[in-house]
Amino acid sequence: MATSIARSTTEPAVAASALSPIDLVSEVMFGLIMALTFTGSLSVAAADRNEVREMLIGALGCNIAWGLVDAVMHLMAMLTERGRSLAIFKEVRSTPDPTRARHLIAEALPPVVASTMESGELETIRSRLISLPEPASAKLTFADFRTAVRIFFLVFFATLPVALPFLFVPEAHRALRVSNGVALVMLFLGGYYLGRHGRGRPWLSGLVTLAVGVLLVWATIALGG
Repeated sequence: MATSIARSTTEPAVAASALSPIDLVSEVMFGLIMALTFTGSLSVAAADRNEVREMLIGALGCNIAWGLVDAVMHLMAMLTERGRSLAIFKEVRSTPDPTRARHLIAEALPPVVASTMESGELETIRSRLISLPEPASAKLTFADFRTAVRIFFLVFFATLPVALPFLFVPEAHRALRVSNGVALVMLFLGGYYLGRHGRGRPWLSGLVTLAVGVLLVWATIALGG
């Protein structure tokens, strides 16, 4: 507990950069929804092979771009979080007011945990933080870049299950049905997984996620996305 504030400044932990199950599913579903906005806008009644090819190129290109954006945003978020932790750590160590230091520590803790902490426990944490080595500068680690690469590929590969039917099924309308079926299954499985992770109702979570995903795709297409 005492090193939680300084973990990303003095000894950056790999776990702090790793994707949580929620992040993992969110990235996949984001890439999936982006791909669906392209496949859903295809007019299968009049589509020829050139239009299908252009749609696939657009879907892949869009997800490559957004995969890069998500990866860079992850790196920026990690650097910002560590900078904030470093600033809190330094202020806790330097402030002459123990009450102020305890308040900073409480603010840095999760609200549920902070609500259970008494003044003496916060003071113990303050003493331990003061005894830690001088904090280093906030910086990115190899684990951060590895996670960023993982985010990029998660967004990119989420396109493939939706796009592949158009490569192997000659008829555009049948390919679209297969693609939509795969997308619906993926949306449901993503919600089901989140439901299990949250120890809720997996089936209900899967159905809600499926409905929300379909609604988001419809809204994106309707708004010209």
